[in-house]
Amino acid sequence: MNIIEVKNLSKKFVIYEKESGLKGVFKSFFNAKKMIKTAVDDVSFTVKQGEMIGYIGPNGAGKSTTIKMLTGILTPSSGEVIVDGLVPYQKRTQNAKKIGVVFGQRTQLWWDLPLGESFTVLKEIYQIPDDQYEERLTYFKEIFGLESFMKQPVRQLSLGQRMKADIVASMLHNPKLLFLDEPTIGLDVIAKENIRKTIKDLNQKYQTTVILTTHDLSDIELLCDRILLIDQGKIIYDGNIGLIKEKYGSKKIISFEVKSKDELKQIDTALFIKKDPDFQTKIEEHKITFIFNKQKLAIKDITNQVFSKVEVLDINISDDLLENIIKEIYKHGV
Repeated sequence: MNIIEVKNLSKKFVIYEKESGLKGVFKSFFNAKKMIKTAVDDVSFTVKQGEMIGYIGPNGAGKSTTIKMLTGILTPSSGEVIVDGLVPYQKRTQNAKKIGVVFGQRTQLWWDLPLGESFTVLKEIYQIPDDQYEERLTYFKEIFGLESFMKQPVRQLSLGQRMKADIVASMLHNPKLLFLDEPTIGLDVIAKENIRKTIKDLNQKYQTTVILTTHDLSDIELLCDRILLIDQGKIIYDGNIGLIKEKYGSKKIISFEVKSKDELKQIDTALFIKKDPDFQTKIEEHKITFIFNKQKLAIKDITNQVFSKVEVLDINISDDLLENIIKEIYKHGV
């Protein structure tokens, strides 16, 4: 079952070009040059109930504009968008009851109220039955450890505590669809791990559909199976993360932890560079890392030489980072 259906969706904005200088400012009052900017251009996709999707692209690509049309904040210039049977911009109130939204740089909580009272206000706004409210709040208290800061005013919460609180606020009414914009921005490693674990748990426990926009591609890799890539208002890739790595990820990363840093000088990389001109080497203390094109060099070519020259304590082999693959797609296309 599709919870989101987007067909030929476009959004255009009218902007006025102003000339520079004082003279240009006055001139723009009477004869400003009108321009049409297409933020989203003929976008189509569907999302099934329970999917977790990464929606990514560079700044200005059209991500936020798309999300604002899905949430009902913006009206499309053309095309169709249906969210759980509703047209969002026509039924904003009904749509708001079905969705949850978390923006990494903004909060929906009341700044001067204790956190617990903010949740009580939201309970009344969404008209959540007492038993459902208590059940969900108890669940969130357990996974987030909310008790330790429930009585603190929101303005006194740390960034990590506030992000947890905002996720709870967006999920108290058990929405079918959750929009997350940079949910781990500015958080430390432990806080990020907690947020990711909770999002995954919510998806599995309640079949909550998640649309995730972020510049931290670690979030995408750890949470999503499918990604939508948007550039200059157009969807340029819609598919499985594993497939995009398989199709476009030609590089491998292999790291060796060695007993002695001095032994690393014995490794001759000239042969590797001859076969793969883009071959890279990184050395950190007792660790050496090679990044290479798996179509030009075999893993055994590297491991045979390294093992013959140095005493290896540990080895790690991985595919290229999703971030690097996506950069190449933006540069050269799909």
